[in-house]
Amino acid sequence: MVLDNPDTIAAIATPPGNGGVGIIRISGSLIHDIAKQLLSQSLIPRTARYSAFLDADGSVLDSGIMLYFPGPASYTGEDILELQGHGGSVVLDMLLRRVLTLGARLANPGEFTERAFLNNKLDLAQAEAVADLIESCTEQSVRSAQKSMQGVFSAQINTLVEELTELRVYVEAAIDFVDEEIDFLTDGVVENRIICLSERIKQIQKTAQQGRLLRDGMTVVLAGKPNAGKSSLLNALAGHEAAIVTDIAGTTRDVLRERIQLEGMPLHIIDTAGLRESDNFVEQEGMRRAREEIHKADKVLLLIDVREPENESILQTLPKDIDITRIYNKIDLLGLPPKIEQTEQGICCYVSIKTGAGVDLLIQHLKQSVGFNAGDNVFIARRRHLDALERGLEFVKSALTQLQINYAGELVAEDLRQAQQSLAEITGTVSSDDLLGKIFSSFCIGK
Repeated sequence: MVLDNPDTIAAIATPPGNGGVGIIRISGSLIHDIAKQLLSQSLIPRTARYSAFLDADGSVLDSGIMLYFPGPASYTGEDILELQGHGGSVVLDMLLRRVLTLGARLANPGEFTERAFLNNKLDLAQAEAVADLIESCTEQSVRSAQKSMQGVFSAQINTLVEELTELRVYVEAAIDFVDEEIDFLTDGVVENRIICLSERIKQIQKTAQQGRLLRDGMTVVLAGKPNAGKSSLLNALAGHEAAIVTDIAGTTRDVLRERIQLEGMPLHIIDTAGLRESDNFVEQEGMRRAREEIHKADKVLLLIDVREPENESILQTLPKDIDITRIYNKIDLLGLPPKIEQTEQGICCYVSIKTGAGVDLLIQHLKQSVGFNAGDNVFIARRRHLDALERGLEFVKSALTQLQINYAGELVAEDLRQAQQSLAEITGTVSSDDLLGKIFSSFCIGK
């Protein structure tokens, strides 16, 4: 159902600057009144027509193509008028001011898409995918954002919510109507369905994590002793001289960041100061910042000079819950072949950054270690989606515990309700005004 919104909104929908074409988008109930005074042609639904764009005195401000989309079969669910004129910043500003004097107001960031959500044209996950598509920096992230816009992610969440709803009905009916002799605590039906739900959520979590990496990129911190090859590895992965490389220990004293792409996977590579004992205040501050970045990383690559394996003792000073891969560098100096091996302490990668030997193995390891898969089933996802999935999974696990151990039917029902609410936040079936404001305020104006 289309919302009764009294405001008609307008905005420039093309990027700032000069170009061949500039677009102004208008949405709301005043479209016909604005068109009568602004255009030299009448509106025909879904038909591109050439028209002059008229000023208040009847003079021509600009001319171009007009497109009219009557609601509810439009992007926002309301009447929409698009004016496609010349792309000069001044002429677009003049045309927009004319539209505003005719009764429209300037749209807030993301307000067109917000109205599409409020008018049930998109769910919240699809609306977020609109912004993600615009911001995509790789081909794979574009394809994944398109899948989310088409509702692939939402369909999976909606199926989970429907299954939780059906399960809640069964459980709560059994609690309310004890005379029906439905003993769900022991008949195994609810237990099996909860276990299946748990596995389904885990599968979606895995795909969503890949989608989050496509959207945000994986943060990889390069750590290790001075002169282990951290800056050289940054340059090798970035493909240019991003960091200064010398034989002098302690060259890097601050955090150096590079955003790169590896075969379609966006990465945030962070080069840090070498970790060692030092009385130098500047170097100490660099090491403090290095450890701060290590705590926030998705993955840490610990570089070790293969000739000095004792330096791997630095592992003892790093957080235990961080994903760490040891990179034994400078294998060319000992004539060792490149390889990756699994040890009791974790993955070890033997490379020569100087010659490039083994760097391809490292790249494949980076993709595999985070479950990156550039396949067709990956949809774009955000951190809040992962948080909602995690909360939903925890409530489902809690429901299973209440069922198997405590035999507490009311608590099972409550956990299932909480799980349903957590997952429904993803598509916006359950949402708060604060959440909506935060999401749509990140959109560009005109979208």
